[in-house]
Amino acid sequence: MCGIVGLFLKQSSLEPELGALFSEMLVCMSSRGPDSAGFAVYGTPAPAGKLKAILQHSNPDFDWSAIGVALEKQFRDKPSVEVNSTHARFLVKTDVQSIRSFLEANFPEVRIMSVGRRIEIMKETGLPESVVERFSLRKIAGSHAIGHTRMATESAVTTEGSHPFSTGVDLCLVHNGSLSNHNRLRRRLGREGIEFHTENDTEVAAGYFAWQLANGATLKEALEAGLKDLDGFYTFAVGTEDGFAVLRDPIACKPAVLAETDDYVAMASEYRSLANLPGIEGARLWEPEPAVVYNWSRTQRCEPAFRRDNRIGVTAWGVSGRQKSSQPDKILNPSSRV
Repeated sequence: MCGIVGLFLKQSSLEPELGALFSEMLVCMSSRGPDSAGFAVYGTPAPAGKLKAILQHSNPDFDWSAIGVALEKQFRDKPSVEVNSTHARFLVKTDVQSIRSFLEANFPEVRIMSVGRRIEIMKETGLPESVVERFSLRKIAGSHAIGHTRMATESAVTTEGSHPFSTGVDLCLVHNGSLSNHNRLRRRLGREGIEFHTENDTEVAAGYFAWQLANGATLKEALEAGLKDLDGFYTFAVGTEDGFAVLRDPIACKPAVLAETDDYVAMASEYRSLANLPGIEGARLWEPEPAVVYNWSRTQRCEPAFRRDNRIGVTAWGVSGRQKSSQPDKILNPSSRV
């Protein structure tokens, strides 16, 4: 049992409040995941021509300046660095593959949490409240965030085994559930050049979606393909540069609830993580349908394209979009147990 949460702000004026609102959502999921916690925040974009690289080392006193000097020498541009506990954010003038190859060859003890224009992933072992405090999450601004509290079942309690997982540019995944065919998929994706660094089944799912996107699939198409290729039970929340998506398995084994107002879209494993959000009393609340891709973005309007198929185990529904372009099939009482 794990907990997942997501918050997407529709209004840019609310971005300074993201960390404070999201922190309380994450901490509310502590009983579902006391082993470790993590989050991905999508904040201010990197300057043109540069990437954000979020790196992690187990030693809080690690000397990050050595990496800065090496990066400047390699890419002939002085990177900026900001240290946050065991993590550091570098702004580097290079491309994704070059910085990954350079770090893996020269600093193998350093883990790459995420690379992209906007994404910043931070995660550690310990109670969610301790992770929130460690990284000063309440002070972080941004347009959207997804997070996870972990109760380990498939692999060891480690920082690298915590969620979110990122295997693509500005892309990340959190997952509540368990995949039964992740070892077979790991081998298949490895032959396609996807690299894995843990035994966690969620990293395989993240790699699968990154592989689908790299081969031309849209996010909706990649998630719908996962309904056929990923065996098990799951609720996924996927973060992208300009939005986030939610998907449950075809029989909806794992709980989830969505809330939408004029100001935000929020999701969580349980309603109690949403209960303190401003305006929640007037929000539209519903339980996401099985095998439906729900997607929100500031740059792309998602129109509903529902279709029915009564057989269990197939992709029975299309995409559901924003508040005014689709209507939920279930309205939840806020006190409902999900």
